[in-house]
Amino acid sequence: MKHISILALHDATINSIDSSYQMLSRVNDFLRYQGKQAFYTVEIVGQEKNVKLSRGLYSIAVDKTIHEVSRTDVVVIPLLCGDFAKALETNQGYSDWLINQYNKGAELVTLCVGSFFLASTGLLDGKSCAIHWAAKSEFESLFPQVNLIDDMIITDEAGIYTSAGGYSYLNLLLYVIEKHLGREMSILASKMFEIDIDRKSQHPFTIFMGQKRHEDKEVLHAQEFIERNPTEMLSIEDICTKVCLGRRTFERRFKKCTGNSVAAYIQRVKVEFAKKQLESTAETINEIIYNVGYNNIDAFRKVFKKYTDLTPLDYRKRYSSARY
Repeated sequence: MKHISILALHDATINSIDSSYQMLSRVNDFLRYQGKQAFYTVEIVGQEKNVKLSRGLYSIAVDKTIHEVSRTDVVVIPLLCGDFAKALETNQGYSDWLINQYNKGAELVTLCVGSFFLASTGLLDGKSCAIHWAAKSEFESLFPQVNLIDDMIITDEAGIYTSAGGYSYLNLLLYVIEKHLGREMSILASKMFEIDIDRKSQHPFTIFMGQKRHEDKEVLHAQEFIERNPTEMLSIEDICTKVCLGRRTFERRFKKCTGNSVAAYIQRVKVEFAKKQLESTAETINEIIYNVGYNNIDAFRKVFKKYTDLTPLDYRKRYSSARY
């Protein structure tokens, strides 16, 4: 038996709390259908008996307060919404309890941007953490000591599990069920809840947005120039001339500010442009590849798959509005 505490954090999303409760509770039903004993005791736990969620849109009556739970086996940390800095401040009352539970051996299951709260406790320092691609820059600026993973959906390190964006936390819950009860139960849960099991990468969902939360005017100018010209075959020398910087200095500053080399940034802008063409036009894949300035079709296919985990054809099949 494992006792699970789903935290009712202030400004958490109601769906992440309820879906965790429903999935883990239903596992007990699956076990009973098989003539086995229930495995989970699932409770919603909060700082007080009634907690406001989703910026006050909902309130929830918890099963117990954290003061009534001296020991738990698993803590589920739900998604947060709204202003992360404010949410971290509002939920500081949970920090000592969470640290204490982890030190006693509790596993921590963190759903999407609930990792902002977990990181604020220091428990993620030096550890891997999956993060939604759109929250990467803000997370990095607040918690540079965390090893951020923005391609994988799930991380598992030292009893701490994290998940990437949006509803990928459902995959994390399946992963935890498999860790506790085996692959067969995880597959059964995936079928009953109709969740695509074994999704590992968030690359197919990523929209590239260059890191611009810096104050280097020349680098910003270069980023804007690259993004305005996705169909041009730009050389690094062309861009250096545009911003009046020597190549070595420019490349060093660009990498420091954006987290990408200049060449990788150009590639990612071209891939993003190609994705939009694949989604919304009837142009052939070869035409789109030529439009983004590539003469070598195979070379671009490799670049495209590097950043999306899909071939251009597979991407079009998945996302084209007209299903060309």
